[in-house]
Amino acid sequence: MTTQAQVLALVRSFSERDDARFQSVALQLASEAAQRGQRKLADEIRLLIQDARERADQAAQVRGGPIPVVRPKGELAGLVAASYPHTRLQNMVLKEDTLGKLRGIVEEHRHRQKLAAHGLKPRRKFLLVGPPGTGKTLTASALAGELSLPLFTILLDGIITKFMGETSSKIRLVFDAMRSTRGVYFFDEVDALASRRMIGNDVGEARRTLNSILQMLDEDDGDSLIIAATNHAELLDPAVFRRFDSYIEYDLLPRDRIREVFLKALVPFELASVSWDAVEEAAAGMSQAEMIRAAEDAARTAVLGNDAIVTTSILLSAVQARRSESHRTRE
Repeated sequence: MTTQAQVLALVRSFSERDDARFQSVALQLASEAAQRGQRKLADEIRLLIQDARERADQAAQVRGGPIPVVRPKGELAGLVAASYPHTRLQNMVLKEDTLGKLRGIVEEHRHRQKLAAHGLKPRRKFLLVGPPGTGKTLTASALAGELSLPLFTILLDGIITKFMGETSSKIRLVFDAMRSTRGVYFFDEVDALASRRMIGNDVGEARRTLNSILQMLDEDDGDSLIIAATNHAELLDPAVFRRFDSYIEYDLLPRDRIREVFLKALVPFELASVSWDAVEEAAAGMSQAEMIRAAEDAARTAVLGNDAIVTTSILLSAVQARRSESHRTRE
């Protein structure tokens, strides 16, 4: 039977225009209906969701999709990773003033034409500052998701290493793409341009790249959002801060808010038996993105093997697996 949590999840996702969450809960209801032998109901729900997704895809194509930069085609290949995030701001756990700033950004861009009628433009250039794992990368995904825009991620450290001597010209290609394809352009780890760890030719290359980016930021007058993230604001020249419309600070998530991340990610599921003290201890120090992925892993395990009931052991196993995977990728 449809649970109270599922009904609330449907209403909440509808009111917040979270299509991805609405469809996820609806498909879960279809799966449960099929298990009860209500095949016709299950098929009707699935067909409705499929139809909604196809209409959304057609609308996205009319608006114009992202440049296929993830394919080995053209000079942009290898510089940028493109994606269409489904993340929303309500999926994140942040300080209320930080969420307020992000909601303001979304509102400005949703009402660009209203601002333009009064000779105004939405803010577009943002610097996100804070320790690793505090939600900076997830913020870029959430803004892209809220505005139904593609997310283009540029990893500066890798570009500097791969294209020694021509980094600035490669960055120029990215800024040119900003004018032709509206999206959220995310420059991760900009502190790589000022890190004291760089030696030899890397130092000169980083400085040239930084100067080029500052110049291009000044020149840019397009419609795309430009977001830069840094874990080490103290390494950045003050000139960097002046190029952005606003900077937003992030803090490590207090342990007493870890539960909130999992509750948001597991809204449709039965969680009454979960020992949150154990989960909070196991997840301490993980990024929000890692916690959300762990929650999704636990949800899949619960659906396939435990009647869609998420237990402490299922959640702990997912958290520990994600933590181990994260450690391996950093080695």
